[in-house]
Amino acid sequence: MTDLILDRERMPLHVAVIMDGNGRWAKKKGLPRLAGHNAGMKAMKKIVDHSDKLGIKYLTVYAFSTENWKRSLAEVTGIFKLLVTYVNSDLKELVENNVRVKVLGDYSSLPADAVRSLERTLKETENNTGLQFNIALNYGGRDEIRRAVEAIGEKIRRGDMEPGDVTEEAIGEELFTGRLHDGFSPDPELIIRTSGEMRLSNFLLWQGAYSELVFSDVLWPDFTPEEYERAIAEYQSRDRRFGGR
Repeated sequence: MTDLILDRERMPLHVAVIMDGNGRWAKKKGLPRLAGHNAGMKAMKKIVDHSDKLGIKYLTVYAFSTENWKRSLAEVTGIFKLLVTYVNSDLKELVENNVRVKVLGDYSSLPADAVRSLERTLKETENNTGLQFNIALNYGGRDEIRRAVEAIGEKIRRGDMEPGDVTEEAIGEELFTGRLHDGFSPDPELIIRTSGEMRLSNFLLWQGAYSELVFSDVLWPDFTPEEYERAIAEYQSRDRRFGGR
């Protein structure tokens, strides 16, 4: 394990991760892209486990975006099969570790077996009180904001809300992260992106307004708990002023 010493009093409450680089990892090794996604699932499991050990309360991972449907049918189908395998094989462990799973995004359009596996996991972990593991599936930040605006517009149309009532809090309540078990899921203090890319790619656009961004050159399948702690240490080294001095 890393020789870094993290300040347990300054751990981020909510960490979000853009898990990038599965395809490039596979290409470097002369393997099919799905082998990279399979390795990425294993890396994700380690980060979920390590987040729980570190006392992080919320972990959100960007698993499948609204734009990922543009990929080949074989790759998309393979990703969802891997998701089903992960959920089914690890459900017992998630329950035993008191992890609660939530989904951000409209997962209803996923393949039927994936929907069934997800709904079983959501049901069996709904009363857990430990780490909340948010999986962003068929998720896009702009789509999330559009849905929130649409919901607020419908409230105004019905007369349940006045235009002057549209506050940041009211918008936040209509986001996917505003519908979690204890009211608001707090905005992520830290967003990590792997593989050397330096952009948000339509991820948590509203919630990430004041998040610290840490970019790692490591491809996601090689992103170990040690690398995770390095990213948290980088977060802890920063002075968060939220626009103040």
